[in-house]
Amino acid sequence: MTEQTLAAPIDDQQERQRGFSRYQSLLIALLAFTQFTIILDFIIMSPLGAILMPSLNITTGQFGIAVSAYAFSAGLSGIMAAGFADRFDRKRLLLFFYVGFALGTLLCAVAQNYHVLLAGRIVTGLFGGVIGSVVLAIVTDLFPLHLRGRVMGFIQTAFAASQVLGIPAGLFLANHWNWHLCFFAIVALSIAAIAVIAFAMEPVDTHLKLKQDRNPFHHLIATVSEPRYTLAFAVTTLLATGGYMLMPYSSAFTVNNIGIDMVHLPTIYLVSGLFSIVTGPMVGRASDAFGKYPTFVFGCVMTIIMVLIYTHLGHVSLVTAITVNVLLFVGIFSRMIPSQALISAIPDQSQRGAFSAVSASLQQLSGGLGSVLAAAIISQQPDGSLLHFDRIGYVVVTTTIVTLVAMYFVQKSVADRVARRVV
Repeated sequence: MTEQTLAAPIDDQQERQRGFSRYQSLLIALLAFTQFTIILDFIIMSPLGAILMPSLNITTGQFGIAVSAYAFSAGLSGIMAAGFADRFDRKRLLLFFYVGFALGTLLCAVAQNYHVLLAGRIVTGLFGGVIGSVVLAIVTDLFPLHLRGRVMGFIQTAFAASQVLGIPAGLFLANHWNWHLCFFAIVALSIAAIAVIAFAMEPVDTHLKLKQDRNPFHHLIATVSEPRYTLAFAVTTLLATGGYMLMPYSSAFTVNNIGIDMVHLPTIYLVSGLFSIVTGPMVGRASDAFGKYPTFVFGCVMTIIMVLIYTHLGHVSLVTAITVNVLLFVGIFSRMIPSQALISAIPDQSQRGAFSAVSASLQQLSGGLGSVLAAAIISQQPDGSLLHFDRIGYVVVTTTIVTLVAMYFVQKSVADRVARRVV
């Protein structure tokens, strides 16, 4: 069976001609909104740090543990859930983990001390960390390969939207009322999404008709040890490691090294996010029209150029800083969207859930490893400026070149399966 025949429940010739159906459009919007709440919950912790630490009387070290607790618990839960990911209707699986995520966020909202907050972050990570893999499995099951670039492009706008809409709204609530309200707002949004999923989304259970390994542990081992998946897992790990090395220190670098006033920092994120919302769907369309791998190559070249420019910037104007950030995000999205669409074509239908769960776990763990590695490379001077930030850029460039080569063999494997020269 080819990729097209495996992933065609929502595909027919009429729909190809006129684009997405009404249900498909609803489903894409729903999955994107789901990702928006998950990403917002994760990234809102960093800007809330200045408010949370004095409010709960916690140290910077304790706050760092609370932030990293999400990533490590998410990585652990991905591995634990992988064996069961293909044994249930994906809609029910999404609802189960989304309810757990909402309860974990609610625990954060009512936290009055550090220990309750830490417990909340662990619970949120255990459930929220799996949701991204369930969403990817649903997209792979319901949308054929030639449409996945567009779908991924829309869903990935959730990251940009969380920067443009989520963080400013969260900080507004925290500054005008209190930080608890930020998490209560995420809980409210999550409950609304859960209701729509429960009543409007159709079951996603085609994979249950295929032969399944009854032992979850054997299913996990079979997925992890499948030789065809090894390269895809390696690419996923390297992509996350490189990306997470730059992100944690970008604010400090922009303010202390590039010389942008703290007041103008939100402007950079706002403009970059707005451009990302527009470019995400465009990149998705380009990857479907011109091929996933050619688009990925463009993204890698753009990323290499912009990372080298960004990490070597001195004091520049606000306009220059915004331009560099926007182009850097274009490069990142041009790698992220086609790579996810291409890698989604690797696993067999009976192993898509497990494959996606392991990939999500690798992303979380390698992202945490990337942050630790970046912290070991750079140092901060008394005036606040960062030393050796350019070395992080060299590491990111190196991982990008490696993924560029590795992804060629990934796309060759997919192209051979679907009998096409380039996908």
